[in-house]
Amino acid sequence: MPRGRYSLHDPHDHTPLAEEHFQCAPGPSGWRYVSRLTTPAGDQRGSVDLTLDELGRPLRLELHAGGWQVRGAALDGLTWVRSDPAGADASEGNVGAHAFTGSSPAFLVAITRLLRLTPSGQATRLRLVAFTDPVLAPRTVDQSWALTRREAHPTDNGPLTVDEYQVTALDTGEQHTVHLAGDVVLSAPGIELEDLDSPPSSFD
Repeated sequence: MPRGRYSLHDPHDHTPLAEEHFQCAPGPSGWRYVSRLTTPAGDQRGSVDLTLDELGRPLRLELHAGGWQVRGAALDGLTWVRSDPAGADASEGNVGAHAFTGSSPAFLVAITRLLRLTPSGQATRLRLVAFTDPVLAPRTVDQSWALTRREAHPTDNGPLTVDEYQVTALDTGEQHTVHLAGDVVLSAPGIELEDLDSPPSSFD
């Protein structure tokens, strides 16, 4: 069960935004990721709780940030409720999309679990519901993902397989690269892995 810490920063000017302390593991249903976020000053900033089924679909999502919470799941596409912590001022949403996304590295792992790409470089298009900081406002985005490289790196615990993905925002054409090892993000725009206390879990 990997535990560790990511640092999150603005991908454009590298302003520090948060520290995300996480743990994740495969389980009977598929995969679960939980984390708490703190500001650079150490104050509580929010939390992430995401459970995937064995096919990589979101069984349960719960986000807290900016005085708002979101609960969502794969139901008739993607369905979610956004409200204040007391459950008031609630608004429901439903979109024919494939997966949720946001600033947490959990979403990158979830997308790769859903796609299960092989290193062909062939791009796959998908529609995502993104919950944007700081108030978890939902918006629908379209991206394409391609697994461009898979390499095994020697470590003290045996070979570590690292996957390199090219991600393209289909509305702007902007491209970026994401590196993952199992269920841990090694690097991505705005994300750096700072600490990891055990090797990533590998997916079958």
